[in-house]
Amino acid sequence: MNIRWPTDLYILTLKLVTTIIATIVAITVVTSFLEGNILNKHFKIHQGLKEGTSSAIPLVIGFIPIAMTFGILAKATGVTILECFMFSAMVFAGASQFMALNLLAIGAGMGEIILTTLLLNFRHFLMGASIAARLNDRMKRWIPFIAFTLTDESFSVLSFKEGEISKEFILTLQYLSYASWVGGSVLGYMLGEAIPPDIRASMGVGLYAMFAAILVPQAKKNKEAMILACMSAAINFIFSLFKIFPNGWSIMASICLVSLAGLFIFKEEKKEVINAYEQ
Repeated sequence: MNIRWPTDLYILTLKLVTTIIATIVAITVVTSFLEGNILNKHFKIHQGLKEGTSSAIPLVIGFIPIAMTFGILAKATGVTILECFMFSAMVFAGASQFMALNLLAIGAGMGEIILTTLLLNFRHFLMGASIAARLNDRMKRWIPFIAFTLTDESFSVLSFKEGEISKEFILTLQYLSYASWVGGSVLGYMLGEAIPPDIRASMGVGLYAMFAAILVPQAKKNKEAMILACMSAAINFIFSLFKIFPNGWSIMASICLVSLAGLFIFKEEKKEVINAYEQ
């Protein structure tokens, strides 16, 4: 792409900034309407929709820059814009999509790509089973739609959600995240290399900020969440430092170990939660 400095880059940057500002303003306005009584005077809004939208905002803000990075890399790899769109719309798995791009770039075969992404996403079996156990019988028919859009980030939000999980809450949370990922991928592909390298390099920070936005509020209310998070981070660091497991498996091993440890460390708290939930 030939850029006439500074005119073309200035216009593209202005469009990007305008889009981001418009998105933030739209999210703010929607949140204000949902949390206030303005719409409630004319329409009855389900509580799950309001809570789902509010909980999805940190995920949306974190997903968009990461998805744009994927779109930029997809274009550099030689993927068409339709393939980029289908990539995010059908797969919807950030780490696996980046991994698949790398495998495509080095000429890996279809079987190798499928097997690698399957192993990388194997944790979704555990996350899906955990969420499915909390759904009532009326929501069983929605499990395929919920499982398809389940991510690490939405699982974190749902894990901290107290009480019963409503259909409106979980679908709003996950499909707003889904839309932001697909839309961000296409937006990143369209902008391509027009985004300055410094901005492209900084987009990855959004992922860590998103997890911090999910964890910190819960850690303030629940000391057990902070303890388990610190334990998981420490164990994962040790595994990665000494290369005990292959790439990608360290975090899975640390999560399993800390989850198992949490069952014994906070055994009494777990019993109280189960008893309260059954009542």
